[in-house]
Amino acid sequence: MSFFKSAKRPLAASVLPRGVMWVGLGACAYALATSRDARAGIHEYIYCPIIRLATDAEQGHKLGITLMKYGLTPKLLDDATYTPDELKVSVFGKKLNSPIGLAAGLDKDGEAIESLFDSGFSYVEIGSITPEPQPGNPTPRFFRLPKDDAVINRYGFNSSGHFNVLANLKLRLAACSDDNSTNFALRDGKLLGINLGKNKFGDEVEDYVKGVQRLGPYADVLVVNVSSPNTPGLRDLQSESKLTNLLTTVVKERDLVKNPYGKPPVLVKIAPDLTEPEIESIASSAKQSGIDGVIVSNTTIQRPANLRSSPDLISQTGGLSGAPVKPFALQALRTLRKHTKDSNLVLIGCGGISSGKDALEFGKAGATFVQFYTAFAYKGPGLPGKIRDELLAELSKEGKTWEQIIGTE
Repeated sequence: MSFFKSAKRPLAASVLPRGVMWVGLGACAYALATSRDARAGIHEYIYCPIIRLATDAEQGHKLGITLMKYGLTPKLLDDATYTPDELKVSVFGKKLNSPIGLAAGLDKDGEAIESLFDSGFSYVEIGSITPEPQPGNPTPRFFRLPKDDAVINRYGFNSSGHFNVLANLKLRLAACSDDNSTNFALRDGKLLGINLGKNKFGDEVEDYVKGVQRLGPYADVLVVNVSSPNTPGLRDLQSESKLTNLLTTVVKERDLVKNPYGKPPVLVKIAPDLTEPEIESIASSAKQSGIDGVIVSNTTIQRPANLRSSPDLISQTGGLSGAPVKPFALQALRTLRKHTKDSNLVLIGCGGISSGKDALEFGKAGATFVQFYTAFAYKGPGLPGKIRDELLAELSKEGKTWEQIIGTE
């Protein structure tokens, strides 16, 4: 779903009676439920703009999750039957149907996993999840920059906590799993990632250890998030000594996890706002600790000069995501690859991806698979299928498969 457009009170809220507004939203929900093909242009061009008009950014986010939670969003109808060999990719000893993944931040509490996989993602990452429930930062804390296809958020790891998410995961398993399941995605060719965060005043190592202990038995992939700009001191954990200690401890704890599908690989998610020496030190930490991969990147605290949205939006504190992040994320990915070529680390590209051409760029720069979130929010549930088809067309022009283009630039 698409959730973001303006930091100001939405026009509909100031002009329309509240009852009319909610009747309209209810009509949208019904229409979404009856328009089952995610590819239908009506989702991107009618339903999503109406939702943006009728809600502020955070209201829209919550509405989108609610619709997905109850299965009221459309599906990529050919997702299970159309899995081109050109897009398949081996990662962590398994096979993904495509390199198209969802980044953390959308489904923070693991409420909409089924609908997200139904949209066509081969990898879905929930979270970030903190050990104890916490409300995050005061509102307003989420802002649409529509002229830039971007958002700024300073949520601050709002989370329902480990045990509430654990309950959601167990309920999903009880409802959906069968004896033939080979992963926690509960679908062949797909994986479920869980992104771990720390509480605002939590311990910088113990909080992540608790995440591994509690959620590791239910994850195909575990992600250590040390790069959100909205938790005080969190990015300091990217320094080499602290990061090596943290990741080494996490890996040791992961090795003790009892997971029916094997020990979940551990990834670390880093910021795009790093110098080459800092990225080189992160590469060193990753190799020393024995983790399995690195996600490049999280949101940026930079504000590019070419942003077109209003100054009151651009000046908001928080992490910028969406199209403007792409050059920073790509550069960080290229730099990291330069310092990890002598390792088996898997690199995942994330930041500003909204088309098959974008995905191809990240693949050539070294990404085994890619993730996006903000573009999905703007363009709606048909985007994973659209990127899949665009990427296939790009690969056909190259005369190569996805696996053949990884790291070829």
